[in-house]
Amino acid sequence: MMRKRLIVVSLLVAVALGAANQKKLPKPGWPNFFSKEQDVAMGREYAQQIEQQFQVVQNKELTDYVNRIGQRLVKEGGLEEYPFFFKVVNEPSINAFALPGGPMFVHTGLIKAADNEAQIAGVLAHELSHVVLRHGTQQASKSQLIQLPAMIGGAVMGGSLAGQLAQLGIGLGANSVLLKFSRSAESDADLMGAHTMAKAGYNPIEMARFFEKLEAEMGGKGQSAMAQFMSDHPNPGNRVKSIEEQLPYMARGPFEAQEGNLSAIKGMVDRLPAAPKKKSPQQASQQGQGSGASPLPNAPRPKNLPVSATFKTYDSQGFSITYPDNWTPTGSQQNVTLAPKEGMVQSQIGYGAIVSGAAPADGKVDLQRDTRTLIEGMIKQNSNMRQEGESQTANIGGSAALVTKCSSDSPFAGTRETDVVVTIDRGKTLIYLIFISPEADYARMEPVFQEMTRSLRFK
Repeated sequence: MMRKRLIVVSLLVAVALGAANQKKLPKPGWPNFFSKEQDVAMGREYAQQIEQQFQVVQNKELTDYVNRIGQRLVKEGGLEEYPFFFKVVNEPSINAFALPGGPMFVHTGLIKAADNEAQIAGVLAHELSHVVLRHGTQQASKSQLIQLPAMIGGAVMGGSLAGQLAQLGIGLGANSVLLKFSRSAESDADLMGAHTMAKAGYNPIEMARFFEKLEAEMGGKGQSAMAQFMSDHPNPGNRVKSIEEQLPYMARGPFEAQEGNLSAIKGMVDRLPAAPKKKSPQQASQQGQGSGASPLPNAPRPKNLPVSATFKTYDSQGFSITYPDNWTPTGSQQNVTLAPKEGMVQSQIGYGAIVSGAAPADGKVDLQRDTRTLIEGMIKQNSNMRQEGESQTANIGGSAALVTKCSSDSPFAGTRETDVVVTIDRGKTLIYLIFISPEADYARMEPVFQEMTRSLRFK
């Protein structure tokens, strides 16, 4: 009897240890100021730029082959639905990239470098995971915590989303935040991509083997062809080991998926005419070569900005707040900008307020920690921003809060501004408000901001 109990206890311990080792599939994270529909719209705009920059291969058999692999991953891999499409571009470098919302472009150099179809599927599954996890727009949101909510509000009202992003230095130039991912994002895309491959009938180990094969060969003759791929896909660690550890929790084989003859497909690639010289993006001069903050506008500061004494209520799904009735709300239920038209300079706020929210990675707000992270992120993206003194404790709408005063350069010429950041602990969500005014006008605007803060109600 004792021996049976020991066996049962051992089995229970093994099951518990196994469950502890199992990684949960990642989900889209915060911050992300874009809606899924905006991801799709943005992807369509950028896809048009890509097709002007690269030569899209017109070989139907080759294109159909890549599409069959991609659609198999989407449908049998159980990925969230987006309007995915797959195009092959005549480009010898080893790469593939998916734009927000679904468009994917596969370089002919990637097809030639793969040892088997599962390795192509692995790269596609990895890139599809970036789309579903919304890593591109999440990173864009991190890079512009203050200005993006206002810009997105303007984009909702009409105009080109890609064009407005270009004003903030976000585009498809080198090192774009939309396509260059962190090691954490790479790890998440590996995990989701591996599960997707297994469900679709491909051996998930082949994804890691392909990435590590390229990394091992980086120092050899193919370095220039691989450098961009490895730069955009930094190794989060031992990829093979990480995926092997999760194999027990993935769909079991047989891993026998096959959508065509890879040798024949490579022959088609070899017979393509030489790739033309890659064109520069049309908006390269406007978009810059990275994702840093764009230069501030140099607009004159409006004189005697009218502030209405009559307030109206902005009502969202999660909160309500009052604001002067000569201000205009723009944005979405998740993040809204409240500002007078005279307070907006292009997509930047000179006078007004932002209301938004954050879901911490561990699922629970730590007010001090998360406020510090938010402020540090804002300072990182605004080189002339600084915190003025310590955060002050408060109680807002029945919840613990912190009030932090900062200052930075204003979009109005030769002007410093006051930025008051109010962070509120709502359990699983950090709600934050940013009140913005030129320093010279802050004393006049402060009662307005205080009234707005007092009016805040949560649902």
